[in-house]
Amino acid sequence: MSEQTEHTAPEEPAVPGDERPEARLERAVRAAEQALIEFEIAVETFRVEVENFSRLHHQKLGPMYSRLDELDALIAEAKAARSGDPEDLRRAQEARSLVMPMPGVEELFHDWLDSDGLSDDAAAMLTDRSVQPPQRVRPTEEVRRLYRELVRKAHPDLAQDEAERTRRDAFISRVNAAYGRGEERLLRELAEEWEAGPAPEEAGPSESEELYARLEWLSQRKELLSLVAKELEDSAIGAMLRMAPDDPDRLLEEIAEQLLAQVSEREAELASYSAG
Repeated sequence: MSEQTEHTAPEEPAVPGDERPEARLERAVRAAEQALIEFEIAVETFRVEVENFSRLHHQKLGPMYSRLDELDALIAEAKAARSGDPEDLRRAQEARSLVMPMPGVEELFHDWLDSDGLSDDAAAMLTDRSVQPPQRVRPTEEVRRLYRELVRKAHPDLAQDEAERTRRDAFISRVNAAYGRGEERLLRELAEEWEAGPAPEEAGPSESEELYARLEWLSQRKELLSLVAKELEDSAIGAMLRMAPDDPDRLLEEIAEQLLAQVSEREAELASYSAG
């Protein structure tokens, strides 16, 4: 009995106190890196949705807003012509001024310039690449899956030296651009390219000072991303997206339906002035 007990007894667990402090710290750094990458993925996917929603909103609904402005001006002018009231005349002039405002520099170039200079579409116009506006607010599930996998593998925060970080930065910029346009084929090609490229070097033993510095940098990066996320969420487009988190494309359709109804109402009102 005692012999059997001796053979089947489980091994004694390692004593936590025997572990090097640097090993525990390194695990904390790796966990923080992965958490930051997941947060960056979430922020970037939301940023793409905000940008796509804004562009599609302008592209699909802009003409409807312009038509509403024109109808409002025509109605105000018809009302002023009928009444001759100075206040009605002032309102008519005000409504007309909203129809074709003098564009400022930002309006003239809003599709050409972004925070980094020429936008991707503008650069495409000046090169041989075709302009590819987003087809949907939210890229397909497969595109999102490919994007997440690529970012988790190639994220610059996983680099262990400056040369590797530079390589990853350039690669992730291409991944982000492909994701923003919803290009599934290109994302697959980028995945193959990454797999064929040089494997990232294994991190050697880190000194505790370096690990602490790394944790501090990760914390600062998280704070910066939190500010970006809050700015996106607090924006007008971000607030609209929060109204339809499951199907933002349907939200555009609903807004379009509402605008069409308003156009019909305005046209009927204008017709009543003409009939009178």
